[in-house]
Amino acid sequence: MTGSTPATDHAALMDRVYRGQRHIYDLTRKYYLFGRDRLIDELECRASHAVLELGCGTGRNLQLIARRWPGVQCHGLDISAEMLKNARKRLGFSGHLALGDATCFDARNLFGREGFDRVVLSYALSMIPGWEAALEQAVAALAPGGSVRIVDFGDLSGLPTPLAGGLRKWLAHFHVTPRVELQTVCARIANDRRLKLEHMRGPLGYYQMVHISR
Repeated sequence: MTGSTPATDHAALMDRVYRGQRHIYDLTRKYYLFGRDRLIDELECRASHAVLELGCGTGRNLQLIARRWPGVQCHGLDISAEMLKNARKRLGFSGHLALGDATCFDARNLFGREGFDRVVLSYALSMIPGWEAALEQAVAALAPGGSVRIVDFGDLSGLPTPLAGGLRKWLAHFHVTPRVELQTVCARIANDRRLKLEHMRGPLGYYQMVHISR
């Protein structure tokens, strides 16, 4: 019998978490996943650009990206087969979707291409145990001139301490951990690969945004 691996364990966990939640996910998340629409508006895509979202979930972001930037080719990867049921229903044949692990994937085998003009991670790194490996994979998947665009929870330092503490405990219930060291890790990756890094802090430190560009 083949033993489990961290990736298969995480996939099973995500399927358990989202088997029921996927039906109300988009309705509930709009109240606390801030900055996603800002990321989409600032993608600066052109027609024919290829966009890959790692941790695409229900396909909500990819659908909005296709509307905001007509002509882009949308690709989505998620480790949860349950979430991809929603994404496939939402995107139909307009998106290329694949089941896979953001920390270790082969874009050519999954999507038939290696380079993407934009790689998006929207509140995904805070749910990926090996999130640093996912960042490395995102950068490796870039085409020349491409950029990784990230939005995720920040350090919450602008919130009252009791509120920030309560939010962290509530997020932990959903297996979410804000990556307060995200800027430092991104700076190391950008420096090692001679890439350009931009980091932006959202209001009250609730969210942070990162651009890593070739």
